[in-house]
Amino acid sequence: MLRLLRRRLLQGVPLILGVIIMNFLLIQAAPGSFLDVMSAESQVSDPAMLEQLRVTYGMDQPVWLQLLKYIWSVARLDFGFSYRQNMPVLAVIMASLPATLVLMLASLLIALLLGVTAGVVAAVKVNTIWDNLLSFLAVLFFAAPSFWLGIMLTVLFAVKLGWVPVGGMMSITASNQGVVATVLDVLHHLALPAMALGLFYAAVYARVMRAAMLEVLSLDFIRTARAKGLGRWRVVLAHGLRNALLPIVTLFGLQFGTVLGGSIVVETVFSWPGLGSVMLDSVSSRNYPVVLGVLVFSSVVVILVNIAVDLAYLRLDPRIRAR
Repeated sequence: MLRLLRRRLLQGVPLILGVIIMNFLLIQAAPGSFLDVMSAESQVSDPAMLEQLRVTYGMDQPVWLQLLKYIWSVARLDFGFSYRQNMPVLAVIMASLPATLVLMLASLLIALLLGVTAGVVAAVKVNTIWDNLLSFLAVLFFAAPSFWLGIMLTVLFAVKLGWVPVGGMMSITASNQGVVATVLDVLHHLALPAMALGLFYAAVYARVMRAAMLEVLSLDFIRTARAKGLGRWRVVLAHGLRNALLPIVTLFGLQFGTVLGGSIVVETVFSWPGLGSVMLDSVSSRNYPVVLGVLVFSSVVVILVNIAVDLAYLRLDPRIRAR
């Protein structure tokens, strides 16, 4: 396991380097800069002051030199400085990261619970009304964009029924009512954005889990377990589910980055104060150090999650350890 961990970490270094170079060059090719936004917002038009700002932020240097300096800075965990928040980029990311992690983990938990359960039931009840109904719902939620689903959920549960808040992460007075009240208030605000983001991935997991379960349930060791007199659901859950989870684990690692990207849209719809809101504000204000920092940080997180998925294989499938 340690050898696999070292190998995956070494493979991740050139991948992160490639992500930094590609994103840096794409941002350099984008039109405009934060100086244009600054001059428009603060009415700064003095050429001498603008030139001084260019020198201060290193924008007067060649692109290749800026790139080398940025790579060296990232190696020292320095993602640059955000002029808009007037603080280091890493501090900006860390301030917004908890809200994004809460949303992502809640949506992934919903996706795994609903998707795996629906896939198992559809496989066990194959070609029945339950299978047809679950397959229809999976296709429906897979086809529905997250932002549209979020708007529809808001109209139904927040506007019409009034069960949940429209947006935000917590009420203004929640922090003054104790820890338990604060947690419950956050969960109350979290329900809609987590459902809007999680239902799409639940549909994907349901389809993959159904196909994997149907394949596993037709194998010889499942027939042997049934021949020994084991109950139906014990065979399904104790013998079939563990082997069918491997594609789900693979898909989880691949889609973690997609969930992170999808949270940007959902956070915008529900005014959730996470990395998505910071990213959107940074793009509109040409705050490119924050944009690049979020992209690089997200890439590192996705690589680490995929390494964790590789390690999870060793626990789920003994044949991998044997090889």
